[in-house]
Amino acid sequence: MKQNRRNFIKKTTMLGALGLSGHLGCAAKSAKKTSSGPVVLSTWWHGIPANKAAWEILGKGGKAIDAVEAGVRVVESNPEYQSVGLGGRPDRDGNVTLDASIMDEKGEAGSVCFLQHIENPISVARKVMEETPHVMLAGDGALQFALQNGFVKKNLLTEKSKKAWEEWKIKSKYKPIINIENHDTIGLIALDKNGDLSGACTTSGLAYKMYGRVGDSPIIGAGLFVDNEVGAATATGMGELMIKTVGSFLIVELMRQGATPIEACKEAIQRIVKKTNYEDMQVAYLALDKNGNKAGYALRGGFGYAVMENGENKMYNADSYLK
Repeated sequence: MKQNRRNFIKKTTMLGALGLSGHLGCAAKSAKKTSSGPVVLSTWWHGIPANKAAWEILGKGGKAIDAVEAGVRVVESNPEYQSVGLGGRPDRDGNVTLDASIMDEKGEAGSVCFLQHIENPISVARKVMEETPHVMLAGDGALQFALQNGFVKKNLLTEKSKKAWEEWKIKSKYKPIINIENHDTIGLIALDKNGDLSGACTTSGLAYKMYGRVGDSPIIGAGLFVDNEVGAATATGMGELMIKTVGSFLIVELMRQGATPIEACKEAIQRIVKKTNYEDMQVAYLALDKNGNKAGYALRGGFGYAVMENGENKMYNADSYLK
């Protein structure tokens, strides 16, 4: 009895420190299984084709790690999506530089940052995870590793993105807000039929950023975090804000302490509001727990995300802190 009381006090203190003392009943609420099969969530409207590709694997009983890679590769390889990979918006000097990360159900992770000339950085990140003792490779080192592993070097700057960059250069006005008109990331998290979680996050980063800038997408715990005991989270928006608050890790840890996905996402946005200068910037999160509970939430309106389960692929408009 004394031990149980001590454990209760310890848990209450921990949750109170996280601002979740009012959520002691959430552990039971989160534990309720809401999905009878695989689930996949991804950011923005390009999440629809990404989800479809992921579902081709999940629907056949495949693994979440294979599904998340396949899903985001669709976006990376489509030049019409000017947010990552082929056709990604360049930095202010005209260079397309890419960031990506991936995590599996074992807690293994791989990432690349400031990678140029490779269409599918997510697959390079997976190679880093599976075939090296490291988590992250950067710049020329990442490119060298990719070429050594059979990836093909190519020009990623399409005429469409080049034209937009040349038009931007006339005034060279830097606008950091990321929303419908200037989204930057495909983040995708999935739960497979075995109950295993994985995630992927890939981007060409802020349009017309400084040469060498790296955002949150390749940073484990900022743009992506997966813990197979608890859940997964991914982010999109102004990467500096997620880096400063380690947002995806925070969401998973809050779910570990009993918060639902939507409660955890809201708290992560509150952390940004309290701790950073978020003026004219957008941040949005997706969260998925071990039992298929899911949520999307943003700092400001305009964030849409795609959910696929039971064979149905739908878009949702996320609620937001700023209306």
